[in-house]
Amino acid sequence: MLETTLNINSSLSQLRGSDILHNPHLNKSTAFTAAERESLGLVGLLPEGLESEETQIQRVMQQLGHKTTDLDKYIYLSALQDNDETLYFKTLMSDPAHFIPLVYTPTVGEACQKFGHILRRPKGLYLSINRRGQIKEILQHWAERDVRFIVVTDGERILGLGDLGVNGMGIPIGKLSLYTACAGVPPQFTLPITLDVGTNNESLLSDPLYLGLRQPRVRGEDYDAFIEEFVTAVQDVFPGCCIQFEDFANIHAIPILARYRDRICCFNDDIQGTAAVAVAGILAALRLTGGKMSEQTFLFLGAGSAGTGIASLLAQVMMQEGLSAEQARARCWLFDRKGLLQSNRTDLAEFKKPFAHPHPPVDNFAAAIADLKPTAIIGVSALAKAFNQQVIETMARVNQRPIIFPYSNPTSHSECTAEEAYKWSEGRAVFASGSPFAPVKYGNQTFVPGQGNNVYIFPAMGMAIYATQAKRVTDEMFITAAKALAEQVSPSDLEVGLVYPPQSEILKTSLHIAEKVAEVIFAKNLAGVPKPTNLHAFIESQAYKPEYRSFV
Repeated sequence: MLETTLNINSSLSQLRGSDILHNPHLNKSTAFTAAERESLGLVGLLPEGLESEETQIQRVMQQLGHKTTDLDKYIYLSALQDNDETLYFKTLMSDPAHFIPLVYTPTVGEACQKFGHILRRPKGLYLSINRRGQIKEILQHWAERDVRFIVVTDGERILGLGDLGVNGMGIPIGKLSLYTACAGVPPQFTLPITLDVGTNNESLLSDPLYLGLRQPRVRGEDYDAFIEEFVTAVQDVFPGCCIQFEDFANIHAIPILARYRDRICCFNDDIQGTAAVAVAGILAALRLTGGKMSEQTFLFLGAGSAGTGIASLLAQVMMQEGLSAEQARARCWLFDRKGLLQSNRTDLAEFKKPFAHPHPPVDNFAAAIADLKPTAIIGVSALAKAFNQQVIETMARVNQRPIIFPYSNPTSHSECTAEEAYKWSEGRAVFASGSPFAPVKYGNQTFVPGQGNNVYIFPAMGMAIYATQAKRVTDEMFITAAKALAEQVSPSDLEVGLVYPPQSEILKTSLHIAEKVAEVIFAKNLAGVPKPTNLHAFIESQAYKPEYRSFV
């Protein structure tokens, strides 16, 4: 931190006038004081009026109010980040529940689809597979030398939207904004990266405004060698960096995590973050339905990296309650496009086989519910409306309080809406979704749907790793994060159907989770710093605050 401060001060001594105004890390715009304007050569480059940060936010909110679509608001906020980083984060942190859907899901999905059409100023780094042999050199082009977090994607499986190539850069940019806004990770230590290995999306290849390589996706040994070069280069250029792999297709996501998780500090949010937020939702839901985790039966719609990741973490929690690995996995059933995963199927990828149990073939999801009688169904299929009326009514018939979690996002790909879940279950569903839904009135009760958004997990994990300088990321850390998240759900939250704490309190929630995860990091000797006497105060002290620096 001291070295970065010195670098900023050194840069400041060489910058004056418009150079400062054009630096988003230093710019204060109309909040520069009279003395600062004199000493920095800003007189005449700004209107004479001196404004407080509160007045600046008032202007931001007024200008946002004139935008007619969420995408327009996304574009405006992106431009604000390019102009005045402090004001951008102060705005986001002033009302996170309002701004998270604008800078991330669901709006980021549309932003990625239209990325080449709405681009104003590039952010982050783009590493092309055609630049193999140069990746270390390209990483050194980044001005900040102390990068602690990289969120990287190859754009092949963006949300539930599929292959978006370099348009997927909106995901690393958005996720790293939430590292800061939701958990206080200082923004100067973050770097979004897209690995451009081509795209198989024909509409993008024919789009004159597409910004990536115009070639089919590279596979096989060349792809693996490119990933290896990238990971090795990161360790050389940014030795204290944690890599978050994001939105890779299943064929790459699972082997990449397996290859590097014990070698470097890294994690995959789609596999581990999604799993943790799901486990937290189930733990909170059980306070409404009763029973232990080890007594539940889970049925997943979708058997990709997210589904198997959630099932694996649920099984580990059940093992902590005394079940064997085999017994725990037997309580997790998965259903993909070809039907129920069962042991006689010969078409299963290796990572699916632990959840293929002896059972006759079933190709209808509602029929699988009637047969298996799961206490919870979890949707990670990206198949809109897959939890139809028959599915919900069947769940309601075999459970007094059916747990229904359609986690796919963006909203257009959700397996069902909150209104459908409550209506078709006669108000008995315990509901959470991947995308936000408005409150639903059923009978005399108003339900507030919870959003099982990874934003509850990955920023907090980032803060714990940043504060402790952790050397590795383990499943135990994610289980701890899930339990710490579930602890934050209050009885009043549960009364209205919420199984996640309000996003309005996301910073407080994230710092609590970070503290609990940090305890595990220190206990397992994974930290790169000595354990502080007061861990709570230590975590709080590391958190970024969006305050302008004084220059005189």
